[in-house]
Amino acid sequence: MSEVASPSVQDAIDWPPAWPRVLEGELGAPLAGDYRAVPEDFLVEEALDFVPEGEGEHLWLFIEKRDLTTAMVARELARLCEVSSRVVGYAGMKDRVAVTRQWFSVQLPGQEAPEGLVTQLAERGIRVLDQARHPRKLKRGVHRANRFQLRITGAAVADPVLEARWQRLCNLGVANYVGPQRFGADGRNLQRARAVLARGWRKRDDREGMLLSAARSFLFNELLAARVHDHSWATPLPGEVVMLDGSASQFDVAPDDAAQLAELGERARRLDLHPAGILWGVGASRAVGEAGAHEAALAGRYPGLCEGLERAGVRLARRALRLRLGEPRLTRGDAELWLAFSLPQGAFATAVLRELISHPSLGAPPTDRSL
Repeated sequence: MSEVASPSVQDAIDWPPAWPRVLEGELGAPLAGDYRAVPEDFLVEEALDFVPEGEGEHLWLFIEKRDLTTAMVARELARLCEVSSRVVGYAGMKDRVAVTRQWFSVQLPGQEAPEGLVTQLAERGIRVLDQARHPRKLKRGVHRANRFQLRITGAAVADPVLEARWQRLCNLGVANYVGPQRFGADGRNLQRARAVLARGWRKRDDREGMLLSAARSFLFNELLAARVHDHSWATPLPGEVVMLDGSASQFDVAPDDAAQLAELGERARRLDLHPAGILWGVGASRAVGEAGAHEAALAGRYPGLCEGLERAGVRLARRALRLRLGEPRLTRGDAELWLAFSLPQGAFATAVLRELISHPSLGAPPTDRSL
């Protein structure tokens, strides 16, 4: 996408959005269900591709937190270690209403951890499960995956086709919607992003890039919703950019090679690769044909967000339109069921849940948009 210098008007955005479910046309709307009634209903564990080396100026701590945000733990670590919050690192933001396990790092060159650090953290409900030294700070996005265990209750537990829904997700994959937490309560992060981008984004207005992320995520979800609506979300189109499963590797689909398209379609059915939607920003899109037309339609509908992101200088990127569930398992209990699965970093468990249960926090499409 090209840079745009002129200011843009604010786009009209309806909230809550009507992003369609994949399975609704085949299996009907899911029944009402509850999840995360208490933090112990939502268990998350971060998985890295490597282990700390055992020496270096950064202390790495594997921490279990309950009913705390990642940022709260990072601030507490900085306070107890008497360092700037800038030298505290973590790979990803984890939910507050949950029990989560993740790594943090604190730069402590030439010094030991403060005496009693583990005890003081425990007094604040933060358990240290492991610790080790490493030469480098823990950076955002370096974790490979997150493992989830989720408890569901309510009418959905007795849904006669719930197991069929679950099996379809295991076989077909999951529409990779960005979760509602990215947009804030009542979409407030997105509304703030719309205003900031309209007047010109500045770092001091959005130091963590949260508003840029909200805007890009909304545009991605809108694109994905259009692809779900026309049944092309899981199948490469001519001229598509596709992404290998479990990898950031991408390549282009030729716009006029029927043999390649048939081969890639078969690989997509095996969940080896997925169509990759745009995360808007500066740069050439590469998508052409029907896939490019979807992106052009997005720019036509939300010129303020698209142009604002380009003026902010954020670089164009890609995100898979689909997820493959890792190690999926469903276990029934008395009036409850537990789901277990892993997702790649950056994916949301709420994208899985919205196909299985109806809940106000997950959104629901209007009845006249059933697929």
